[in-house]
Amino acid sequence: MDNWKTGTDALFILLGAIMVLAMHAGFAFLELGTVRKKNQVNALVKILVDFAVSTIAYFFIGYTIAYGVQFFSGAETLAQKNGYELVRFFFLATFAAAIPAIISGGIAERSRFNPQLVATFVLVGFVYPFFEGMMWNQRYGVQDWLTRVAGAPFHDFAGSVVVHALGGWIALPAVLLLGARRGRYQKDGRISAHPPSNIPFLALGAWILAVGWFGFNVMSAQTVDKISGLVAINSLMAMAGGTLAAWMAGRNDPGFVYNGPLAGLVAVCAGSDLMHPLGALVTGAVAGALFVYMFTLAQNKWHIDDVLGVWPLHGLCGAWGGIAAGIFGAKALGGLGGVSLGAQLLGTLLGIVVALAGGTLVYGTLKRLVGIRLDAEGEFNGADLTLHRISATAERETNW
Repeated sequence: MDNWKTGTDALFILLGAIMVLAMHAGFAFLELGTVRKKNQVNALVKILVDFAVSTIAYFFIGYTIAYGVQFFSGAETLAQKNGYELVRFFFLATFAAAIPAIISGGIAERSRFNPQLVATFVLVGFVYPFFEGMMWNQRYGVQDWLTRVAGAPFHDFAGSVVVHALGGWIALPAVLLLGARRGRYQKDGRISAHPPSNIPFLALGAWILAVGWFGFNVMSAQTVDKISGLVAINSLMAMAGGTLAAWMAGRNDPGFVYNGPLAGLVAVCAGSDLMHPLGALVTGAVAGALFVYMFTLAQNKWHIDDVLGVWPLHGLCGAWGGIAAGIFGAKALGGLGGVSLGAQLLGTLLGIVVALAGGTLVYGTLKRLVGIRLDAEGEFNGADLTLHRISATAERETNW
């Protein structure tokens, strides 16, 4: 009976890993549809190679840091319990790879290819698993401290803070250190619009992400006996709330409308196993409006050239999700309880601090040592040059 249960669990989490793996196609098409046509090939290659580098970094270093598990024993040992630990690694590796996929959207169109791969390796190998192990594996005593201070540990069921906020806040210093795309902001204060190059691709990316998100959230239970239909319905309600709020706040702008469901899904990850569906709806709606308002403010007022708006979408909406779990997860608002608003605030703030420190250290060091931006004259080196030539050729043929 135990072997059957273990085999079922292995299949369950494997299906979740496949669904989250498919989400990376969503990241690719979302970026592909947003960047200018000449940079589309670069975006596609960057997402795929980043995923491969993330897998290697997490296999050899990151998973051990987070969970104390390594895979250097014989195949017979690894295959025990139907290889459950292996497919669990696969599932969590797809989460880890979301960090560079998120960052990729913020630094698009002016970042150098090879330094970004180095950043990916360091972030997925060291920075992300440090915080992941702290919050999801009770390492370093932080969760025990939060329980003593706030009455409950930090709760993040599927990664509003551990994955999304961390990725979004790492991206912020990377975007700031890179600077805006050439010609984006004029000296006289005018802003040069760079509208999405392909709305159908952008929409396709959003749909792929939204569908895969039900594997991201529901399969975060990691074993069949812990699966909850509440997680699925809360994800659905947050998606609907985020869509409608972004549609209204964004005045029918398709770029905002298709990011609205993603904002809602980012925010509901943390408390999707605790909230009442009405709480999830409100959480998603707040996230959708927050994304539109902060994306507009960052781009137009603060001149932060975050191409896909990953800081407001993942960083801010993820942070809101961590806090919302403490609000709508409470029994007083229809939740299941067992969560503390104080712990959620402290855990979310800690995630932001780790992300800002890690992002600044990694990208600041790379900028100083090798440079992270394509030079001002538009010259390319190595992989950058090859990808640019392919992109330029494709654009000329399309125009012809």
